[in-house]
Amino acid sequence: MIGMKRGNAFVVSLALADLVVAVYPYPLVLTAIFHGGWIAGYMHCQISGFLVGLSVIGSIFNITGIAINRYCYICHSMKYDKLFSNRNTMCYVSLVWALTVLAVAPNWFVESLQYDPRVYSCTFVQSVSSLYTVTVVVVHFILPIGIVTYCYLRIWILVIQVRRRVKPDTRAKLMPHDLRNFLTMFVVFVLFAVCWAPLNFIGLAVAFSPRLGLNIPEWLFTASYFMAYFNSCLNAVIYGLLNQNFRKEYKRIIMIIFKIHCKGSRRDSE
Repeated sequence: MIGMKRGNAFVVSLALADLVVAVYPYPLVLTAIFHGGWIAGYMHCQISGFLVGLSVIGSIFNITGIAINRYCYICHSMKYDKLFSNRNTMCYVSLVWALTVLAVAPNWFVESLQYDPRVYSCTFVQSVSSLYTVTVVVVHFILPIGIVTYCYLRIWILVIQVRRRVKPDTRAKLMPHDLRNFLTMFVVFVLFAVCWAPLNFIGLAVAFSPRLGLNIPEWLFTASYFMAYFNSCLNAVIYGLLNQNFRKEYKRIIMIIFKIHCKGSRRDSE
């Protein structure tokens, strides 16, 4: 359980990455939608685009960190306590965010953070530089997805071996709560990959063939864009559905809100 708690540092970090877009960029997007265009100015556009990049890349890097953590915890349990001590875990989380900032920073030099009227957002414009777009897709999506896929495949193989008693000596590490937590993070990964794949594939198409990019229907790009950013809202739902502790907290919060609402209604009626 101690090892699981260390791994939760990446989950908290992932939650912070999801919250980044809700605090600043999303309110500006809503303002742009209501006014039919961007009215916040150039500086807010750059800050908004930068924070969106932090959220997106921070999410995939944290998901990668979670997968590596789960892989070490389940498949290399003897080395886990040394690899993921409390100090090392905090260093890994800090490294994730340092790499995230370094990954987003080049957007300012390439000047790829621009307002896109199709989605009412200041975001990464795929047509600014073909080489940079390919690099972004490979380094920020394809490579992390490959690492996460490898880690989860190895975990699934071990789980199957344990259930078939091929490796009975590892059963002590594969407790029911470990499998539930693994399943939760696996679903988070799958949803992230599904939600972000269309937009990244469109980016590759634009990079390799600018003419093809001009022929991509606006509705398809818009749908893929909002599908990608909707992913930030899904993680909390997944935690609530698959994690018992989250379900209990959600119920407690809802009951508190309901009680406050009932008290307020009684006072108004009096």
